[in-house]
Amino acid sequence: MRKLRVLALAHPDLLPPDSIEGLSEKETYAWKTEYDVISTLRGSGHEVRALGVQQELAPIRDVIEEWKPDIVFNLLEEFHGETLYAQNVVSLLELLKVPFTGCSPRGIMLARGKDLSKKLLKYHRIPVPAFAVFPMGRKIKRPKGLEFPLIVKSLSEDASIGISQASVVETDEKLAERVAFIHERVRTPAIAEQYIEGREIYVGVLGNHRRQVLPVWELEFSNPAKDSHFTATEKAKHDPDYQERRGVIHGPAKDLPPALVTRIRKMVQTIAETLELDGYARIDFRLAADGTPYFIEANPNPEIAESQEFAYAAAHDGMPYPELLNRILALGIRRAGRDVE
Repeated sequence: MRKLRVLALAHPDLLPPDSIEGLSEKETYAWKTEYDVISTLRGSGHEVRALGVQQELAPIRDVIEEWKPDIVFNLLEEFHGETLYAQNVVSLLELLKVPFTGCSPRGIMLARGKDLSKKLLKYHRIPVPAFAVFPMGRKIKRPKGLEFPLIVKSLSEDASIGISQASVVETDEKLAERVAFIHERVRTPAIAEQYIEGREIYVGVLGNHRRQVLPVWELEFSNPAKDSHFTATEKAKHDPDYQERRGVIHGPAKDLPPALVTRIRKMVQTIAETLELDGYARIDFRLAADGTPYFIEANPNPEIAESQEFAYAAAHDGMPYPELLNRILALGIRRAGRDVE
C-alpha cells in the first residue's frame, strides 16, 4: 500500500499523547484505541493528523479542504454526546466525497437500532431473543408472551452502557425500575429481551462485498461474583480493576463442534449482508445450552485497540495489527472507487 495522508477523527477528550511511556494501563485505558491506531499507522509510514470533534462539523470540512487527506479514519462513537448522531458525521464525509474507514451510514443506522436489526434478521431465520421496546414517556407494561428473566438495555447505545447485574430482571416491578433507569440515566428508549443463559460469543467480520469472517471469540469470567448473571456489563467492558478482580478474559471459543462453527460463520455472513455492514464490524451472540446461537446485536466500527477482541481475533487468523489497520484503510479507499497502490 502507498503511504497515505490519514485524518483520524476522535472525541476531543480521547486525543492521545505522542508517547505513553511511564503511564499505567489504567491511565491510558480511555484512549488506548486512539493511541494504538494513530501510532501504528504512523509506524507504517502514513502521515496522520488527529482531529478532535464533538460539537461542530466545520473543523472537519476545513481540515479536509486545507490538508486534503487521502482517507479519514473514523474513531468517533458519538457526536453532540449522541451515539445516533455518529452516522451523520459519516454522511458528511460521503457528501464531501472523502473516503473513510468503517461502516457506511446506512449500515450504522440498521445496526444501531437493536429492535430494527432483530426484526430484519428474524425474517432471515436468524435466532433472536423475544423482546419488547419501551419508548420514553409511555406506560411500562410487559407484553403477553414475553417471559422472565429479561435483560433491559438502551435501545441505541452500545459498549454495554447502562448494563449491570441489575439489568437482568425477574419481576414486573424490577422491569419497570430498570426501564425507568434507562430512560432517566441513559436518556434513550429501552429494550427488554429474553435473557439467554449461556456463553458470550463475538465474531468479527472484515470486508465490503466479499467479507472475511474472523475466528469465533469468547468472553469469560474466571472469577465471577457469587450468584451473578454472566453478562458483559459496562464494568466488564470498561473497568480494568473489575476485569482483574473478576478474571475477565477473552480468547478463541473452545470446544465448539465444527458444524456449530460453520453455522455461526454462515449466520455472520447473512447478518452482515442483511444489515449492510461494510468495512469492519463485530457480531455478538449468546450461545444457549442447547447449542443455539442467538443474535444479540451488531457493532459497526467496534473497538480495535490492539488488546481488544477484534484485533486479537484478526491476529489469531494470521493478520498482525499493522496489517489489520492497513486492510481497513484499503477497504475504505476501494469503497470510494479509488486505487490503494
